[in-house]
This record gives sequence, C-alpha cells and structure tokens, in this order.
Amino acid sequence: MKEALPSPILIKTESAAKLQSLFGGRLHTDLLTRKLYATDASEYQELPVAVAFPSMESEVSELVRFASQNGASLIPRTAGTSLAGQVVGAGIVVDCGRHLHKIVSLDVALRRVVVQPGVVRNELNHFLRGHGLLFGPETSTANRAMIGGMVGNNSCGSNSLIYGSTRDHLISARGYLSDGSEVVFGPLDRAEFEKKCESGGDTLERRIYREIRDLLSNPENRRLIEENFPKRNIPRRNTGYALDLLMDSIVFDPSSDKPFNLCRLIAGSEGTLFFGVEFELSCDLLPPSHSGLLCAHFEKLDEALRAVLFALPHSPFAVELIDSHILEATKRNHAQSTNRFFLQDEPAAILVIELRSDTEHDLESKLRDLVVSLESHGLGYAFPILRGGDQDKVWDLRRAGQGLMSNIPGDAKPREVVEDTAVDV
Repeated sequence: MKEALPSPILIKTESAAKLQSLFGGRLHTDLLTRKLYATDASEYQELPVAVAFPSMESEVSELVRFASQNGASLIPRTAGTSLAGQVVGAGIVVDCGRHLHKIVSLDVALRRVVVQPGVVRNELNHFLRGHGLLFGPETSTANRAMIGGMVGNNSCGSNSLIYGSTRDHLISARGYLSDGSEVVFGPLDRAEFEKKCESGGDTLERRIYREIRDLLSNPENRRLIEENFPKRNIPRRNTGYALDLLMDSIVFDPSSDKPFNLCRLIAGSEGTLFFGVEFELSCDLLPPSHSGLLCAHFEKLDEALRAVLFALPHSPFAVELIDSHILEATKRNHAQSTNRFFLQDEPAAILVIELRSDTEHDLESKLRDLVVSLESHGLGYAFPILRGGDQDKVWDLRRAGQGLMSNIPGDAKPREVVEDTAVDV
C-alpha cells in the first residue's frame, strides 16, 4: 500500500486550524491511525488523509462545510464490516461509531425508533425486545454492524424473505448535504413534494427536488430506467442508485398510493449523497415464538438450489445455503467442528430453512409438509429438524463461513470484493 503524506489541506489553511481546534484529539492525521482506517472487511486498501471521531452533530456539520470549502471528500464510517471497500478512501474518514450511538426515541404505538448511526443492530434489538418489537434486517455481522452502515449498504440478511431490507424500514433521515446545510428527508405527498420544489429559495435541497422532478418526469428517462434496472421481482438488489423506486411514488405514478421519499435513494447510496446523523426506522413485531430448522441434505449443489423453489411457498423466515467448501472447512476449526453434529454423511450442500409458528402443533405440521414437498420432487436425502439451542449452533456455523474460507490451507484464497449477488429465483 502506497503511503501518502498528510494533506496540506489539513495543515496550511485557516479553516483547517479551526477544524483541528474544534476536534482536539478526535481528529487524527498520524500514520498509524490512518493505516488502521485504510481497510475494512474487504480486500481494498486506501490511505485516508485523516480520521475524525465526531462527538456531536455540530462537528459533523463543521466537517461537511470544511470538505465543501476545501475540495476534500468525506467517507462516513461505522463498524467497517463492508466487503466491497465502501468505507475506505483518500479523503477524511469520519467514524461515527465511537460517539454517535444513542437511541434517541421510541414510539411503541407507531412502532418507530430514532437512532444515531453508531447504534449496533443487535443492541438496538436488545432494547426493542422489552417493548415487543424488532428491527428485522439482520446481517451476518449483526452483533457489531451499526445502523449507519446498514443504511449505507441497504443491508438485509437471511431473514430478508420476511423483513426485507433496511431501505424498507427507513422512514426519515436527518443530516447534512454537501454544502453543509441540514435537511430532513421523509415521506411526502404530491402537494408537499411540489412545495419542496418551489419554495425555500435557491437552496441545494430545493435544487435536488427540482432535478429529481425533471429527471423522472421525462418519459425517455423513465423508459431507460425501467429497461436497465434490475428486475422488480428481485427484492435483494443494490445496483447503483434506486431511481426506479422513486418512480413508483404518487408524484410520478397517478395510480400509486406510495408517498415520495428520498430515503429510498439514500439507503444503499453508501454515504455519497448525504451524511446522516439520525435515522427513523420502522420496527416489526417479535416473530412467532415457536421455531424450527429443517437442514435438508443434498448430494448435488444444483439440487439444493432447485429446492429453494419448493421451500418458498411454505413462507420460511430464512433460507440459507451451506455448501461443501464451508462444511469441509468446519472440520479443521475447533469451535465449529462440534457444530457439525447434525450432518449425515458428506453432503454437497445443506439448505437451512427456518419455519415459525405461534403454536407447537402448527409448526410441526408445517415442517412435515415441507419435508413431504421436497421428497415428492426427489430433492434431498436427509432432513434433520433442529429445535431450541441446536438452531443457534447451525446459524453460528453458517455465520463463520467467511472466516473459515479465509483460513483454508494453501495459497488459493477467496477474494472478498463483492458485497451481495442476487438472481431471480
């Protein structure tokens, strides 16, 4: 990795001196700190010019203004668990995880919670559980992934069949545009949208709404978006900016009842459009209390993939594949070797299918029906069903996959350069 000297921007300008004074010891330009923040969980490395740890929103505002005035870039960052290099760059890395981690408010009746970007997903759910609520999207790194990064990535997970993605839960977002102006993005009806376009002077916020209106009102643009964006029946998709989802709103589609909300564009934009300091999220009710895992065994990987078609009609809460490469790696790992207890023979793949119900009797019926469906189509040779704490052991094995594959013997290693890939089932 090429080492760069601290940017003269940070040591020669009057505004930089003010910025240094404002942050005190929370703005770092030393080489060690910059090297630590030159990587995330991906293969990418790029040395930032500085690392900032804002302790309050006003410091984020100052950083944004500084970057705008000096032609610098900001890289918003929380836990750094991304696999595609989203939080590395040559600008100023802004770590919001150290101080901006408050749960601001909760409305139990409306099932809405307001959080700062540094709130850890699992810690949020620990707080919500006492109120009978859940923030559904779950990444494999949910015990350390933070909401700011989940918004940036539009994260989902193994339960996305039921709970969707972070975008589906983002109601409003407060933060700063590139000129340092504070804005709140949220749901708008047609009249509110037009007011945003026509009032408020020549602000950056107004220009954004007007340009969105001009862009998506153009029939040719709409045609190109519809033809080139991913299929609508692929819910797990992050390909560029989600302009197609803005077209679905009441502003651009008279038959729609969906409000216009720029949060649908912000989610998945990796902090390139907006620096969020507060996110309002919708919560889900806690799932049915009875659960079971069907761990279907397959002699061929292709059989496991085709089995998904017959699992989905049974409304699973999660479907995850564990292939022979991961299973083989678990043999060499002391912590995970004990989690192989449910395996029968040497399957080419395991399909882990989670079903839930409010009653034990109904759950047993659902599990039996799923087994019958797979067997009737000639898919699978063993169908162990796991309950209670044994389910956690299977999920632990699945979550360990990335680390296990990185430690396989020999020179050949997997390259972590893609965050998520999805195809039409």
